[in-house]
Amino acid sequence: MGVRVRQADERDRDQVVRILEQAFHDDPVSSWVFPDEEHRRAVHGKFLGVFADVTLEGGRIDLLEDGTATALWLSVPAGAPEDDDTPALMRETADPDNERAELVGRLTGAVHPHHRAHEYLLMIGVSPERQGDGIGEALMRGVLERCDREGTPAYLEASSARSRGLYERLGFTFTGRTVDLPGGPSMWPMWREPQDG
Repeated sequence: MGVRVRQADERDRDQVVRILEQAFHDDPVSSWVFPDEEHRRAVHGKFLGVFADVTLEGGRIDLLEDGTATALWLSVPAGAPEDDDTPALMRETADPDNERAELVGRLTGAVHPHHRAHEYLLMIGVSPERQGDGIGEALMRGVLERCDREGTPAYLEASSARSRGLYERLGFTFTGRTVDLPGGPSMWPMWREPQDG
């Protein structure tokens, strides 16, 4: 599938957040963090905006030129991670009285591998009307091809069984330990070794 992808910058922040908000509104993890739909609609964009800001500052955001999909990537070095205040910032920015807004980041951070440098797909979002069209796969392909050329692994957490299937088709494998949100859904940490042509 031929798609036109460009790298987003600060001017694209609101568009990136809007795509993520639409894509993740009914996602099992977002629904667990913000169970009340009206409240989710009010604060979800602030929550997702933290991911956009972190990635704009230190990573790469790919944006489909037609504005229907975006992927947020971070390069993670090997070794023990530095103290990360992102989970606390997520809660403070979006919903200070909601401990789940911080807990989801703490739980995923606790299982994030640091034994090797890798590319981390923090989030990928496709507008609901375009989901299932192969856009997510096409959007990821550029970074994954670079990973293969450079011998770099990739990592992500799948937040639904449907997304896990997509990632498996792209060469990711489940690490064997789910992130189980208390009283909520599971997430599947997935690792991808670089692949030969």
